[in-house]
Amino acid sequence: MATTYTAQPIPPTALAELRRTDDAGRGCVPYTVTDDDDGVGSPLRCCLRGAAAGERIALVSYAPLRRWAVETGAEPGAYDEQGPVFIHAEECGGPDEDPKAYPFDRTGALRTLRRYDGQGRIVGGRLLEIPEEPAEGFDRGFAEAFADPEVTRVHVRAVEYGCFLFEVRRA
Repeated sequence: MATTYTAQPIPPTALAELRRTDDAGRGCVPYTVTDDDDGVGSPLRCCLRGAAAGERIALVSYAPLRRWAVETGAEPGAYDEQGPVFIHAEECGGPDEDPKAYPFDRTGALRTLRRYDGQGRIVGGRLLEIPEEPAEGFDRGFAEAFADPEVTRVHVRAVEYGCFLFEVRRA
């Protein structure tokens, strides 16, 4: 089954800024992933895949709603949170042109599908245990979310760490 919704990486303009100064005001501190490093497989939010040994990556603080609010005039208020994300330390090619599945879709992993309205306020959420057919599980979760006309975007987060993985927007 092909995916119905499209996972959005961190936008290129935001990535360029994060590579200088992150959303917590800290400078970017790149490092090279080694074979014996915990960074192998770290979820890169710039290209929506795991990091590989030899790549230069950085852990930065990212506030996805803040950047969107500046562009749209939305006011997420207290929902304007920031958290850690891994990115390539230098510009990368972004996600594959033709993704075959949703990123970070390990069967059995727990994800939160957090729903937001047009002002960036949470209007619901859902816990998703990724099933044997990950695309079908994500598609059902997103269809449920977007059945609510107030929902404009869904943030997918890892339950274990609470960190932002990717965004899906209303088509």
